[in-house]
Amino acid sequence: MTADNLLGDFLKARRGRIAPAAIGVPAIGRRRVAGLRREELAQLAGISEPYLVRLEQGVDRHPSPQVLRSLARALELDADASAHLHALAGPAPVPPSRTEVSADVHQLLDTWADRPAYVRDRCFDVLAANKQARALAPMYEPGSNLVRAIFLDPASRRLFPDWAKVAAQTAAALRAEADPRDPRTVRLVAELETDEEFRRLWVRHETRPARDELKYFAHPVVGSLALRRQALTVGGAEQQVIIVYQATAGSSSETALARLL
Repeated sequence: MTADNLLGDFLKARRGRIAPAAIGVPAIGRRRVAGLRREELAQLAGISEPYLVRLEQGVDRHPSPQVLRSLARALELDADASAHLHALAGPAPVPPSRTEVSADVHQLLDTWADRPAYVRDRCFDVLAANKQARALAPMYEPGSNLVRAIFLDPASRRLFPDWAKVAAQTAAALRAEADPRDPRTVRLVAELETDEEFRRLWVRHETRPARDELKYFAHPVVGSLALRRQALTVGGAEQQVIIVYQATAGSSSETALARLL
């Protein structure tokens, strides 16, 4: 990934994923491209084909909000992908003024003695973690990068029984949360693209921030765990996200979680 033509790359990738038949385009003749042709997307979005060419080639990088809304509708983007499209067309985000984890947040992590919790940034570097998180998996040690661990550490495939689903979610979350114009993100993606599965997922341009959901673990010591993940933004440090895992009260996962330490 480079920061040269992020908007154009996104538009081309998502255009290639629209099945012509799904929007009533007749299957006449041999199609040389996957998905929609430029002229078809331009017509659906109500813009000229030359203008769409300029957008995809990176000549025009800042279309109006009205054009972005039209493109999002024509490309059938959900709310997450539409927000990502608007972000790519806007100015680069201001770098965070504070990157260290405050003493109050460290204290908060430690008060959750019965559940794993850690803090990561938008590039998925782990900044802080309590003992339970570090006991759950080595990837939660401060200094680790979660995306790198998922794709490049073979241990992650043993830790997550549904690794393929976790990998897809992780790639989509990195796409949604990391600043693609940040050199740190560019370097991380370049490293990850040595992995075939990451490359396959990355070119799909799926976009979905991390959300509250059930995660499954196959821990080498305590066995199977089903933990509900909560993602919380740190007030005053919006680049930091607190991730907390908790088990259902009275469940076997709660019993196993208590045995971590």
